Amino acid sequence: MAVIDPSNRGLRLVTRYLVLSLIALIFIFPLVFMVVSSLKPDQQLLADTASLRAFLPVGDISLDNYVAAFERAPVGLFVFNSVLVTGVTVLLSLLVCSLAGFAFVFMEWRGQGLVLSIILATLIVPFETIAIPLLLIVNQLPWIGFNGFSIGWLNSYQVQILPWTADGLTIFLFVQYFRDLPRELIEAARVEGASWWMIYRRVVMPLAGPVLATAAILKFLVMYNQYLWPLMVVQEETYRPVMVGLQYFFQLNRAWGEIMAYLSLITLPVLIFYLMLQRAFISSIASTGVKG
Repeated sequence: MAVIDPSNRGLRLVTRYLVLSLIALIFIFPLVFMVVSSLKPDQQLLADTASLRAFLPVGDISLDNYVAAFERAPVGLFVFNSVLVTGVTVLLSLLVCSLAGFAFVFMEWRGQGLVLSIILATLIVPFETIAIPLLLIVNQLPWIGFNGFSIGWLNSYQVQILPWTADGLTIFLFVQYFRDLPRELIEAARVEGASWWMIYRRVVMPLAGPVLATAAILKFLVMYNQYLWPLMVVQEETYRPVMVGLQYFFQLNRAWGEIMAYLSLITLPVLIFYLMLQRAFISSIASTGVKG
């Protein structure tokens, strides 16, 4: 009989962590390159790309590229617009899609299977095929705002938010998660006379932390990285998001150090948002029916 050697088990554990650390370093290399490059002048940046110096903060290091980036474009405005549009869209999406998922799983109504199939079928429709029809529609919609009544949503925040408050993937995530919840909880609440709204708010949603985090992160990434739709519907600088603002750095003289500085700045909100929700996200992937 083989004897279990604690030292061998410790060696395997160390080896495993070393391999995982190496994999993590491979994935983090692009971020390191981006941040380090943002601190170097263009001549040094291009010269260092042929060696490991590209990943090391050595040589002429300064924050000049960040200062130049703010001088070239209203970076703060672009980040604010993206965070506002993305944050509002995520909140509305979680509300609307969780209500839809609740209705599909816990409520019985005629044609719900067909409706869910149609919603899921939209996942295979490329956005480019509906971009022009959607643009024509939003250009004719009415809106009541601080400036009164108007027709057309172009050059506004709502045109970047409302068309994306519901999508097939987010609804599917909630449907799959809600199907794994114990039906006895819902039945007990119904016996006690609770309304559907009360069951949704007090029974289901307190248990939905993992799927909320997963849906929020996925929606945040999609909205924050949007380029084609804002490029089509926003012509005024006041409402432009960060991805459209990247065009400012490819006009006239192209400075790669400034581009790296801009990319480093606009990456911060994504990293902060993920770090805030990472535990719930990992919990959702590891222990629920919401799997990749």
